[in-house]
Amino acid sequence: MTTLDSLSLAWRTVRGNKLRTGITVAIIAFGIMALIGIITAIEAMNQSLKESFSSMGANAFNIRFKDTRTHFGGGNNNGQVTKTKRGLKEKKSNLGKPIRREEATFFKANFAFPGAQVSIYRRGPGGQELHFADKKTTPQITVWGGDENYLAVNGYSINLGRNLNSLDVESGRSVCLLGSNVAVKLFGDRPEKCLDKIIRVGSLPYRVIGLLKTKGSSAMMRQDDMILTSHTNVRRFQNANPSYLLGVMVKNVNELDVATDQATSVFRAVRKLEPVEEINFVVERSDKFAEMFIGFLSSITGSAGVIGLITLIGAAIGLMNIMLVAVNERTKEVGLIKAIGGKSKHVRQQFLFESLIISLLGALFGIILGVMVGNLFSIVLKTGFVIPWAWVIIGIIICSLVGLAAGIYPAMKAARLNPIVALRYE
Repeated sequence: MTTLDSLSLAWRTVRGNKLRTGITVAIIAFGIMALIGIITAIEAMNQSLKESFSSMGANAFNIRFKDTRTHFGGGNNNGQVTKTKRGLKEKKSNLGKPIRREEATFFKANFAFPGAQVSIYRRGPGGQELHFADKKTTPQITVWGGDENYLAVNGYSINLGRNLNSLDVESGRSVCLLGSNVAVKLFGDRPEKCLDKIIRVGSLPYRVIGLLKTKGSSAMMRQDDMILTSHTNVRRFQNANPSYLLGVMVKNVNELDVATDQATSVFRAVRKLEPVEEINFVVERSDKFAEMFIGFLSSITGSAGVIGLITLIGAAIGLMNIMLVAVNERTKEVGLIKAIGGKSKHVRQQFLFESLIISLLGALFGIILGVMVGNLFSIVLKTGFVIPWAWVIIGIIICSLVGLAAGIYPAMKAARLNPIVALRYE
């Protein structure tokens, strides 16, 4: 009796017990499906995050004020400075105070990094409803106020029309550029007709001077549901963010570290900080956001692995129980195999092969179902079809180990059976 004979006999036995095999395969498949499904969904979210943040400009960073509204801790501090963890003093006079227009303008004029572009911008109100004639958008449009460098720094480009210019910014006149989604909602199949039209943001009229190219909004960021006007014009909105932001784009991503250090130094002077005082603003790079979110998703991946492992441990116990039942049911068959010359190793191989076949069938169906379920998130997030190949291989290896672990004891028990006793077993 060869190894191939043992494998063939094991396959015929598995096929002959369809109900038992089906239940065991389903248990294993659901464990692998939970693992692969969650991992696939996380891969889709990772891909969406990377696409979203790369569209913000990989060679850009922004400066915002340090918000202290999330600060926890008691105690009243009436002084101007406190000690931080690094020994630097924290200046309270402008900690948490918004960045003023004068500060942003001073930074733009004095940041002399070679080839860098600086943009002053400000977030206007969100959840706005725009109107043109009898058409309107859903109340989810965000108003942004920028300058002539806003589009380049934030990864936008013009499809039709023109950009904001210095006169638009200085005068604060009511002109705007439309995001692609906004233009489609207001002008239907011919968004190019938006140029020189007068739209209303709430009750305020704006003349459209440009149409932006589609940036590819994702579930994480709705980057095409926006309109852009000048940051001086945004002051007309009462619920606009009180703080200005600064965006800086350098020519090469390799220059980011040097540029951020120089920007920090210049803005310390803008905020009138002494060398011993802690910075009271934040310099953020878009890739840092991506790393933070991806790190969070990595922790979810670990949790998914634990869930899948617990399920597979239960499946292994169930598979071992079924194989032990199979040994008892086929005691006479084992005795017959040994009586016609079969060795203990052939019996052991047969039961191990059965356990492995059942386990790998569970892995196959579980992986297919997991990839299908996980890619439902790809459809929602509008990313490409995702197959986590590394975890597919890990899933196959885990199921192989589960099959071996669950089949070793029953196989050894069957191999140790006395052929004379086994033949007399009823």
